[in-house]
Amino acid sequence: MGFIIIDKIKNNNKKIIIFVEGTILKLKHNNFLSRIFVTKYIPIGNAIDIIKKWQEEGYEIIYLTSLKGHKAMRMAQHIDEIGFTGSMVAYREKYQNYATLIKEEMPDILIEDDCKSIGGEENMCYNELSEELRNSIKHIKVKEFEGIDNVKLY
Repeated sequence: MGFIIIDKIKNNNKKIIIFVEGTILKLKHNNFLSRIFVTKYIPIGNAIDIIKKWQEEGYEIIYLTSLKGHKAMRMAQHIDEIGFTGSMVAYREKYQNYATLIKEEMPDILIEDDCKSIGGEENMCYNELSEELRNSIKHIKVKEFEGIDNVKLY
């Protein structure tokens, strides 16, 4: 697993993994150039404040990006610069899938969008998990690009 530390404090006992693109960030303008530049992603709704609240409640926040390598590093910087809080940004390395990353971190909660723009729910991270992992992780699905404003953790 590749990861970029954004805050070294990891004293929380509950973990949330949140998928970035489509779940808490969207493109300001949906065009080719915007997709190239990570800085063209903007927060969806009140995502920044909601995630800060969850962190204050004791959750460790881990972001999961679809980007790899230097683009993942740039996304981590962008997330930090625009005000998101959390412990790290995780990304897939060559030949890894999302299930590997999720299994390594073993979150209590996985939040992701429904992947509508890339073919639908069959492309969601949750579906890559074993049945055993699916039974141990609370899965919260949101509509793509509609954000987490209505998410209830408990």
